Amino acid sequence: MRVAVGMDHGGYPLKQTILEEIRKEGHEPVDVGAFSLDPGDDYPDFARAVGEAIISGRAERGVLVCGSGVGASVAACKMKGIRASVCHDHYSAHQGVEHDNMNVLCLGARIIGSELAVDLIKAFLAATFSGEARHVRRLQKVEAMEAGK
Repeated sequence: MRVAVGMDHGGYPLKQTILEEIRKEGHEPVDVGAFSLDPGDDYPDFARAVGEAIISGRAERGVLVCGSGVGASVAACKMKGIRASVCHDHYSAHQGVEHDNMNVLCLGARIIGSELAVDLIKAFLAATFSGEARHVRRLQKVEAMEAGK
């Protein structure tokens, strides 16, 4: 699977750990930046880049990292077809995919360390959407909301 990876200056300290773990799990990272530590960069730019990679088909999922994970999640969810959530526990990282078809995992580098980041990425990448009727029904309602219906 191709996984778009983006982070602002707040997430930058976890960048190499995240890229290495994605490769270690047998997936291909699609690095959309930041490519250097720039305290003046803005998380919405990287949320857009990750979202565009998924929407265009260059990636199937994404990992987005900022200081808390919250801003990245808020920004990513503004893009049609992107279902992003900040997850700082193992259960949410896989359950978000299994029940809600989450396609972007958001992390807060100032909240979690590298070991927990690795665990969350493993859980997120190993999970698949259940396709159960109740989860499909709920996803359809979310998509209707997104479409303004």
